[in-house]
Amino acid sequence: MTKTYSKTRILVEGALMIALSTVLSMIQIPLMPHGGSITLFSMVPILVMSYRHGAKWGIMTAFVNSLIQLVQGLGNLAYCQTLTAQVGCVLLDYLLAFTVLGFACLIAKPFRSRTVGVGVSAFVVCLLRFLCSFLSGYIVWKDYDYAFSWMTEIGFPGISNMSVDGLCWLYSALYNATYMLPEAILTTVLVVILIRVAPQIFDPQNARA
Repeated sequence: MTKTYSKTRILVEGALMIALSTVLSMIQIPLMPHGGSITLFSMVPILVMSYRHGAKWGIMTAFVNSLIQLVQGLGNLAYCQTLTAQVGCVLLDYLLAFTVLGFACLIAKPFRSRTVGVGVSAFVVCLLRFLCSFLSGYIVWKDYDYAFSWMTEIGFPGISNMSVDGLCWLYSALYNATYMLPEAILTTVLVVILIRVAPQIFDPQNARA
């Protein structure tokens, strides 16, 4: 097999993984207002691409996927009140949030057990995506009145004594964790099941000359 053919095959596989991820991202279980939903394992195809082809191809695939997610969510930029907020939304809600999935193979590498490595790395990159959304919730979408109203509605204690910044940080953490933590758990469980029942899916597929 030529090196050119190998790279072509990887590109095709990456395109298929992106397409699958995009389709799965459209199957949503709404949990929160303003976009808080659990998708049907939409991150798994990107993680598999990273495990199979390494950081270079994993990050490239994840970045292209982030651009597609951005195009699908362009309408959200209309709710950003400043140019700075729009830039923050693009970076934290889309480009960084989805590109971090491509780093899964690097996090898995130090572990002797492939199952443990895949499980830990899947959960960690999901947490990194959560961190992006958590930061965005304060930097881009900070709204004290809405945060106070939402946390009052769910019965969170002691919010009347909290500072504006403290309440907004806490709101962002709770709001995003409500739907992103379950998705992180489901994603981790699925990749662990996959590597147990079909480990060949995760075998490195390097380009050959």
